[in-house]
Amino acid sequence: MTSTPPGGPSALPQVARETTAERPWPVRTLSLKISDYVDKMSPLWVEGQIVQLNRRLGMGTAFLTLRDPDVDMSLSVAIPVPALDAMPSPPQAGARVVVHAKPSFWTKRGTLQLEARQMRHVGVGELLARLEHLKQLMRSEGLFDPDRKRPLPFLPRRIGLVTGRNTAAERDVVTTVLRRWPAARFEIRQVAVQGTDTVPAVTAALRELDALAEVDVIVVARGGGSFEDLLPFSNETLVRAVAAARTPVVSAIGHETDTPLLDFVADVRASTPTHAATRVVPDVQDELSGLHTVVTRARRALAQRVDRERRRVLDLMGRPVMADRHAIVQRHRDEVLAVRLRGRRHVVSVLTREHDRVDHLTRHLRAVSPQHTLERGYAVVRHTGGAIVRDQAEVDADEVLRVTVARGDFAVRPVTGAAR
Repeated sequence: MTSTPPGGPSALPQVARETTAERPWPVRTLSLKISDYVDKMSPLWVEGQIVQLNRRLGMGTAFLTLRDPDVDMSLSVAIPVPALDAMPSPPQAGARVVVHAKPSFWTKRGTLQLEARQMRHVGVGELLARLEHLKQLMRSEGLFDPDRKRPLPFLPRRIGLVTGRNTAAERDVVTTVLRRWPAARFEIRQVAVQGTDTVPAVTAALRELDALAEVDVIVVARGGGSFEDLLPFSNETLVRAVAAARTPVVSAIGHETDTPLLDFVADVRASTPTHAATRVVPDVQDELSGLHTVVTRARRALAQRVDRERRRVLDLMGRPVMADRHAIVQRHRDEVLAVRLRGRRHVVSVLTREHDRVDHLTRHLRAVSPQHTLERGYAVVRHTGGAIVRDQAEVDADEVLRVTVARGDFAVRPVTGAAR
């Protein structure tokens, strides 16, 4: 229960910025202030997608929920039944519409609601113009450039598949992949691929699969549909999520006439889910056939090489020099023997010259040697200390001298008269 501040209602702050913890607004005051502010807003046109439409028999007002197709945000709308009946075709859940409405705030419940006065379907031409504008914007950002397209792996470890629940698109992809490569493994995310939940559901599944390290390729599959059914696959949020994925993405929406923007930003566009299955895995039979062909060619090439080398050996063996296999050896043996003989003669000649030179030096040394002089009758006289006597004056009268001759030596004592 909220008490009235001292001084009465006039003591309440007049504007929000004047409120404090000591002087707050009661909830009713805030609701009235919001209501006054919203009431001042002019009627406006707003675009959105119908999520839920509640029209009861006998009631003059219908209620619907209008949702932004790009973000998870919605508003309640009340519209007179005659305004709905004035539309060319009854609106259905999932339809994109523009509503002329006046915002109103319900003070008791604290909720914002649109009081609609008129509703129109968003025309296909207008949608196409908007899609074309978005397409040109993304093209200018380079999101459609071929250089951004990543090649698909030859054989993915796991195949990520984003598709509807129990749909023919899922069966086509899984059946075709397993027929082509029975060992293939999947990470399947079954989500809504039609209606208002398509964009957030597909985007969340795509990001979840992109975060798995073993998922090497992601297939977004849907089995075709009308132009309106395929609009979520041209949604900017979803398209940019595909562009930001690190894993290659295959678009398999399955529609030939209408091309959603997902086809332009995906790394590979497949015309149908079955076509997508043929792009993500090879055909095991084709690979085995190709392997058999390669092995056969390799064997044939190897046999031809062996035959060619065998013929070369036979040609070499058929030459005259190969008729007598010892002839070429004998020729080289004769050359070796001749070289050996010349070397031996040269060595003998050198040894003979050196022997004569040694003999000559020996005779020369013998001729000039002291021994040869002694043999001619000379003698060498030495003092006791070993010094050679060269002068008579060096000899003392009583000194014992040593005389060396050719065949030995002996001691002598000089004659006194001779020593003098």
